Amino acid sequence: MDLITWADFERVELRVGTILEVEDFPEARKPAYKLTIDFGEYGVRRSSAQITDLYTKNQLVGMQVLALLNFPPKQIANFRSECLTTGVPDDLGRVVLLSPDQKVPNGAKLF
Repeated sequence: MDLITWADFERVELRVGTILEVEDFPEARKPAYKLTIDFGEYGVRRSSAQITDLYTKNQLVGMQVLALLNFPPKQIANFRSECLTTGVPDDLGRVVLLSPDQKVPNGAKLF
């Protein structure tokens, strides 16, 4: 594992947002959703997420998630992903989203 400095970590913009909309993403190579996420003062951004194994669209709307905001946008099929929604694999390799266990303001930064 490569070590980073505190200054490196301070540059990482991991912030909480609330999922506003979820759409199917049939053009993606692997099953995914298109998410629209509100990050408060950091705006509303879109993200592609391969989370269809554990989450339905209805479960996701209103959920707060942790996302990386300062990656460059990425074109995925016909969709422009503007942030990286974070998750970790369970023992079967399905993505479990990272989410605060209590409601926090949209845009709150991980530190």
